[in-house]
Amino acid sequence: MSATAGQAQTERSLAERLGFKPGQVVQELGWDEDVSEELRASIEAVIGNEMVDEDYEDVADVVVLWWRDEDGDLVDGLVDALSSIAGGGHIWLLTPKAGREGHVEPSDISEAAPTAGLAQTKSVSAAPEWSGSRLVAPKGRM
Repeated sequence: MSATAGQAQTERSLAERLGFKPGQVVQELGWDEDVSEELRASIEAVIGNEMVDEDYEDVADVVVLWWRDEDGDLVDGLVDALSSIAGGGHIWLLTPKAGREGHVEPSDISEAAPTAGLAQTKSVSAAPEWSGSRLVAPKGRM
């Protein structure tokens, strides 16, 4: 196996661990220079396309929302992201881990999600500097 093939397998495993699947439309919101490029590459390798940005005008299967404490009101950010997903879709809220600049307290997420009409189903270490929270709209909402 070449180093590139091994690297691609490692990259795929990051996104696959988060449940990304080939052919999904993934919209990325909140990109900045501090995001995990390794995670981004992993997602794009699995879905087989580049992620679409905030200018995308159709619905997505998944929204990847990079969010930092200074980005504003989390409820507003989640409501905006929710408007971008198709029924049955979900949001991966990615926030800096504890001790990192821009860290968002887990209690802030657990308070904001239901206010925005979402339920938190999973929390993971998504990348070395980022935590991930999988948020879904309760069944029957869409």
